[in-house]
Amino acid sequence: MRILVTGGAGFIGSHYVRTLLSGGYPEYADAQVTVYDALTYAGNRDNLPAYHDRLEFIRGDITSRALLAEVLPGHDVVVHFAAESHVDRSLQSADAFIRTNVAGTQTLLDCCLAAGVQRVVHISTDEVYGSIDEGSWTENYPLLPNSPYAASKAASDLVARSYWRTHGIDLSITRCSNNYGPYQHPEKLIPLFITQLLEGEQVPLYGDGRNVREWLHVDDHCRAIQLVLTKGRAGEIYNIGGGNELTNRQITDHLLRLFGADSSAVRHVADRKGHDLRYALNESKIRDELGYAPRVPFAQGLADTVAWYRDNTDWWKSTKYSEHEGQVAVR
Repeated sequence: MRILVTGGAGFIGSHYVRTLLSGGYPEYADAQVTVYDALTYAGNRDNLPAYHDRLEFIRGDITSRALLAEVLPGHDVVVHFAAESHVDRSLQSADAFIRTNVAGTQTLLDCCLAAGVQRVVHISTDEVYGSIDEGSWTENYPLLPNSPYAASKAASDLVARSYWRTHGIDLSITRCSNNYGPYQHPEKLIPLFITQLLEGEQVPLYGDGRNVREWLHVDDHCRAIQLVLTKGRAGEIYNIGGGNELTNRQITDHLLRLFGADSSAVRHVADRKGHDLRYALNESKIRDELGYAPRVPFAQGLADTVAWYRDNTDWWKSTKYSEHEGQVAVR
């Protein structure tokens, strides 16, 4: 078995790869893994083992048709994480998001088709649904994205689905809620707030902090992806939620308690343009069909994540200050 993981040096992709290489997915315990990653600011080669006899690393852009056509033959499976994923950056300039997320997905699938890849899982986000005041989204809800990032992911989902419907590629799509855990870039809410608090700085909270998100530990997310890869049906979409809802203010309060800090550590900043108020996924489909359930309790996962950033100062400082220092980042 040979598996190619696009974006495998990023936060979620690298967790998936490390779990693959450590035998965390028994059915793929002997799989040869190729990581294909452009190593933009969000990708880090240090997120992966420096050497492993089942790992090959290739630095490449997801829109590079020539390189993908060279790399893909011989691979049985592709798990497609590669994407521009930060909402705030998409508000400043959407060019990279359309190029990577839409054109990159189309280029990858063309090359998968030519190479005869047997199975593809396309990783997406709950943000494609927009915002929901009450209830939760099933996979049949219309796509109503409200940011250029979300729009680019919605477009990539439709491209992916079209390659299943038109060309018969054995392809499934996953849509996840907000992830957290070790190795997450400090532009995102939880690691940004953790690193700010570790440095004795205030945390920048958008608006009144009432925006609601579900939170999913990266290990639970990757385990769900593996279930979809091995048991999911072609042409189907699977929501992957954390099973909990918290406002950004509640997340902030959790972190303040872990650091023994009070409300003086919070700095309110102007709200993001078009900031979605609430996300909520109905994940009954993946639970009923594939037997998925998250395992990491949020309180424990958050405490473990704080401990990881405490113990890995060199990693997050080099990542946080390599460029775009101290950006506010809240999904």
